[in-house]
Amino acid sequence: MVVPKKAFTHGDISFGKVVVFGKVILSALLSFSLFPYRRALLIDLEPRVINQIQTSEFKNLYNPENIYMSKEGGGAGNNWAKGYSQAEAVQEEICEMIDREADGSDSLEGFMLLHSIAGGTGSGMGSYLLETLSDRYPKKLLQTYSVFPMLTETSDVVVQPYNSVLTLKRLALNADAVVVLDNTALNRIAADRLKLSNGAEFFGYTPLTANTSIVHQAHSTVRKTTVMDVMRRLLQQKNLMVSASTRRGAYISVLNIIQ
Repeated sequence: MVVPKKAFTHGDISFGKVVVFGKVILSALLSFSLFPYRRALLIDLEPRVINQIQTSEFKNLYNPENIYMSKEGGGAGNNWAKGYSQAEAVQEEICEMIDREADGSDSLEGFMLLHSIAGGTGSGMGSYLLETLSDRYPKKLLQTYSVFPMLTETSDVVVQPYNSVLTLKRLALNADAVVVLDNTALNRIAADRLKLSNGAEFFGYTPLTANTSIVHQAHSTVRKTTVMDVMRRLLQQKNLMVSASTRRGAYISVLNIIQ
């Protein structure tokens, strides 16, 4: 669901323009006891990013009871093992938040995990959460949106390859589907299609994701198109959300969702 800035207001039912992909239950939002919490958990071992969310215009979208930040606040130091061990130490507190939201769901279908596999928290704690969710909810779907390291640039984090390899094992064993993303491709799309000068972070198996509708309104054009034209553009390198060659390897299957 894409929600623009200032879409929600207190005291009335002003929602702004809300674009919903898939089936999203909005009955709670349409009641007069409006408090638009998302069923999401924000977990980090250092407070910087979550503090930015809590002071932004979107702070009221998240339940304060579903936010966990390490009391030490030092992060995982880009170390997979440290992130994994710290997650194990606070397992009870995190699982309590997960179970509370799961119990409050009318019909729980699965979980989505958004994380990076290059740093310490996203890789180490993310790996532990994957194993924990798979063990506690074995019949529920588990999908991840995993930000992979950049292929074209050398990172200043020397242990990044080790973090990635250790996390890939857990993704292969515990996740039902992995959507692969990388910041290089997302920043390219933000600059080329949305004309942004400074990119922001964006929110089968290991699919390559592509989207042809990401165009700034000022630079968009109305033209006649066909389904085959949309399918052709989906396979173009410039529309992929991951920096990978489509000419190497093979396609097991292709799914196009076209409206």
